[in-house]
Amino acid sequence: MTSSPTRPRRRGLRDRIALAWLAALLVVMLAHPWVPQGTWLMIHLVLLGALTHSALVWSEHFAHTLLHTVPDDGSRRRLDARIQLLALGSLAVFVGYPLAWWPLVVAGATAVAVSVTWHGAHLVAVTRSSLPSRFRVVVRYYIAAACMLPVGAALGAALAFGLPEPWFGRVLVAHVIVQVGGWIGLTVTGTLVTFWPTMLRTRMDDRAAPLAAQALPVLVGGVLATATGALVDWRWLVLLGMVAYLAGLVWWGRALWAPMRRKGFREFAPASVGFALLWAAVSLVWLTALVALGDGWATIAARLPLLGGLLAGGFGAQILLGALTYLIPSVIGGGPSAVRAGQRVLHRWTTFRIVVPQIAILLWLLPSPSWVRVTASSLAVFTLAMALPLLVRGAIATAKTARIVRSGGEVVGDDVPRAWTGNGLIAAATALVLAVTVGVAVDPGAVRLGQAPATASTATGQTTRVEVRVEGMHFVPARIEVPTGNRLIVAFTNTGDDVHDLVIGTARTARLAPGESAELDAGVITASSTGWCSVPGHRQMGMTLEVAVDDDPHSATAHGEGSTAGAGAAVAAVPDATLASPVDPVLPPAADERVHRVTFTVTEVPLEVAPGLWQTRWTFNGGPVGPTLRGKVGDEFEVTLVNDGSMGHSIDFHAGALAPDEPMRTIAPGERLVYRFTAERSGVWMYHCSTAPMSTHIAAGMHGAVVIDPEGLDPVDHEFVMVQSELYLANAAHSADEAQEIDAGKLAAETPDRVVFNGVADQYLQHPLRVRAGERVRFWVLAAGPNRATSFHVVGGQFDTVWTEGTYLLRGGVASDGATDGGAQVLPLLAAQGGFVELTFPEAGHYKFVNHVMLDAERGARGIVEVQ
Repeated sequence: MTSSPTRPRRRGLRDRIALAWLAALLVVMLAHPWVPQGTWLMIHLVLLGALTHSALVWSEHFAHTLLHTVPDDGSRRRLDARIQLLALGSLAVFVGYPLAWWPLVVAGATAVAVSVTWHGAHLVAVTRSSLPSRFRVVVRYYIAAACMLPVGAALGAALAFGLPEPWFGRVLVAHVIVQVGGWIGLTVTGTLVTFWPTMLRTRMDDRAAPLAAQALPVLVGGVLATATGALVDWRWLVLLGMVAYLAGLVWWGRALWAPMRRKGFREFAPASVGFALLWAAVSLVWLTALVALGDGWATIAARLPLLGGLLAGGFGAQILLGALTYLIPSVIGGGPSAVRAGQRVLHRWTTFRIVVPQIAILLWLLPSPSWVRVTASSLAVFTLAMALPLLVRGAIATAKTARIVRSGGEVVGDDVPRAWTGNGLIAAATALVLAVTVGVAVDPGAVRLGQAPATASTATGQTTRVEVRVEGMHFVPARIEVPTGNRLIVAFTNTGDDVHDLVIGTARTARLAPGESAELDAGVITASSTGWCSVPGHRQMGMTLEVAVDDDPHSATAHGEGSTAGAGAAVAAVPDATLASPVDPVLPPAADERVHRVTFTVTEVPLEVAPGLWQTRWTFNGGPVGPTLRGKVGDEFEVTLVNDGSMGHSIDFHAGALAPDEPMRTIAPGERLVYRFTAERSGVWMYHCSTAPMSTHIAAGMHGAVVIDPEGLDPVDHEFVMVQSELYLANAAHSADEAQEIDAGKLAAETPDRVVFNGVADQYLQHPLRVRAGERVRFWVLAAGPNRATSFHVVGGQFDTVWTEGTYLLRGGVASDGATDGGAQVLPLLAAQGGFVELTFPEAGHYKFVNHVMLDAERGARGIVEVQ
């Protein structure tokens, strides 16, 4: 180490990795519906990827600069090693967490912690070997920050193991404050002591260093108190720590005001950093309010993904892009002409690039219509992404001009563009208006377009505003009182763990993921009514909201509006309708492979469920019934579940015995999980979605069979699979466009419209199974329910082999007690039971197979075997 003031040689890894993480972020944003844990990954690509890399690299750069030391070649090689270790560790976390590879997550978190700990030790060594400096306090900020990250990494690795509530919420709050307030926050606040006036190109406040020194112990104490309070469940200590941290920021931030007042935001870099600090402050105040007002750690945890998005987009991305905009041409150097050449590129479209993200983020945070939030956030991402090609082009322009200057050439170029322009404001306003217009056009009902206004005779002109949240499968509060004639506005926040919405009259919110919010304008209330969640089954589980006018003596349920039965008449058949093609009932032989890897993709799509009748079905892989899996005892199954639906879903395989906590958990839209089990026993095993209400998810189509062959299974000529289930139709839809989801009221009343084999009523009447006389046939049968049993029978046939729930009742005419010449007429199965029967058809003809609960056969659980 030397004390030479010579500029350090620029290293190739300094900014390229940060830009690579930001580029990866754009890819994930475009593909996030298909990326497991997409929201988590986007947040961490900014905060753990790009921002942590830059914090390590630039804090070391500023430490050497402020302490007037220059690293030698060995020190630079060690820096490159730390950068590479950090990048590899971050990559391991990014891959391991979404795929649930916990050893890889732990290895990655360890590598990240080792890299930053090594960085902190290096800063301690540099500080001890340097001469006294006025700004040594900045390096102390960096050292304190480096001490925080290993703690935050350990907390993050613990979260990856899937902690139960309330531990998950408590550890998550501690993780957020240690990583964001400690590692990132202390690095940023320390850097801005000198970097803020430098970006503003003005003199530093004389109080900057003393104020920073006074604030540092307060900030560190605030982080430690908040994290400790969360871990030991002392909410008062969490609040005390957050208030202390905010007070430390205010005390430190006093030194920022004077430079900004002198110069203002005349360039992109300080403007971007300034707004980033504003959103950071909003995030910290928001977190403090959540802790103070939240009902529990689970409720707080449900809101943190939205807070994380604000931290990543509003704070992380903007502070990083602003800092790099200033640093890249300045550090490349080459003289004023070279720096100005880079700035000419980097300061293009400053007005547009500053104004649009702030307003778009505001629209995203406010209770705007769902599609307005989508278009606004997309516009913000696009605008922030404009910086990436500009950073590359700015670096190229700076380096190219520096080479010209060194060779004695003449540099000719325009002045640096003005930061604030009228054209830029017009462009920003146009883009924002267009984004809002597109969002409203996609869902005009969200802003009540086309709805008749309240009449003057009923409206009081007053507005009642109520906040509603979710606890379990209930709205809280469950009853709202509104003065007659008042307009009702409901601020609805989904604090549950599944997708929910709210419907009151003709007004409804979009379906909201956990942590999301929306505002519902129910209009003028003149009579009592009931609101509900329209996700099928949720209303029946208690998700109703009573809206009572204060002078109405009757409750909403007194008017019959709160009933959960609601079972209407059965949907009639469509005469002369023809199915294009049936579900293939043939069961292929078991494969030789012992490890079966499959992917089940959840979709919610309209399907024909009876000739001429359609319903929106919730499916595994898009079919009327889930794919049938087949194997042998001892086979391993690895099933990747991908949720491409609009609500939470899960899967439960009866063929495997394992703790349900992790593999059977509900995953949100856009997420995936891997379910592994070993088939240790033979059987016709059911699998199904186990998300509540389970009856709804099963009846909506989320079920199927796993056939595990018994040892010594006799050969046959044909094998068919029949999975019986029930259909509850909300309407007589005769096309895909008219299809609606399951009628949960009929389901609760147990009045199915159809009972079906393999998801479609009567399909094997129109498309019979074909065999030859004398051939031996095996029917594998599963009663998937969710409610009704089956009594499988072949008209004109007799079964000489019956196997059910793991054992033979009859095999080749020999009963289990040794009696010979026996036979069976039905295979009786309760819901979720399975088995198989075998028979030989004696002569040509048409043999019906039915559920001999005849009402269910007449509802569609029937077919024909055409024997030639």
